Amino acid sequence: MRWEGNRQSDNVEDRRSEGYSGGGGGMLGGRTIGIGTIVIALVAWGVFGINPLTTIGVLSGGGGSPAVQQQQGPAQKPPASDQQAAFVSTVLANTEDVWSQVFQQAGARYVAPKLVLYRGATPTACGTGQSAMGPFYCPQDQKVYLDMGFFDTMQRQLGAPGEFARAYVIAHEVGHHVQNLQGLTDKVDSLRGRVSQAQQNALSVRLELQADCYAGIWAHYSQESKKWLDPNDIASAMNAAHQIGDDTLQKEHQGYVVPDSFTHGSSAQRQRWFMQGYQSGSVKSCDTFSSQNI
Repeated sequence: MRWEGNRQSDNVEDRRSEGYSGGGGGMLGGRTIGIGTIVIALVAWGVFGINPLTTIGVLSGGGGSPAVQQQQGPAQKPPASDQQAAFVSTVLANTEDVWSQVFQQAGARYVAPKLVLYRGATPTACGTGQSAMGPFYCPQDQKVYLDMGFFDTMQRQLGAPGEFARAYVIAHEVGHHVQNLQGLTDKVDSLRGRVSQAQQNALSVRLELQADCYAGIWAHYSQESKKWLDPNDIASAMNAAHQIGDDTLQKEHQGYVVPDSFTHGSSAQRQRWFMQGYQSGSVKSCDTFSSQNI
């Protein structure tokens, strides 16, 4: 991915030098949506013996105390010498360009999210964010939260190396922001507690697969304007989608698959919906909620 020399976003907030203990409790009482939720759920099961469904319920806002917005000092920018932060800022800037264009064509205005870099734990409008949760989006403050240590986890533990795999993660979380602007997140959340756990999981899968498709839309227009990808980059994203599929993770960590517990979709589904967005460049083609076959 030939990203160097392109515009970097001004919407990156660097909290990595801040110390924050979290006050205990993790992301309780706030709705978060992230590519790493199922990852940490299964890691928690394998390492700590915690039921992954319990973890998913907690990370999805299924209990706990109300979220409290913590006061922050002035937002800091990443240092210019930080190459990894420059990569994240460049990818975020390009998502801003792409989605501004897509929204403008639809007669709407795109409001870009902030992206917060942190280490360990950080306060959010959804509660305390922790690095073990993986990257996530908080609708309440419209911010993407990223501990870049997750990139090392992708490469070393999940078998998903490559810069474009990392870009896909960022684009997926921005996809959740697009869903929030469209009102889709609130619609799904409004059904919480009114449907069964299996039905809620199925809705979560459709939400996550649509975010994958939106990541594909970003890749479509990004490549159209920048010509900065090659076939190996797309293969890298497809490999990442495979490695973080619910079925692949469950097979690896528990030896069998429980489809009703899926919250992000199978490997094949994640790959297919990313490619749906990438090949079509159409928001309408990403309507996972109307699709009979996800």
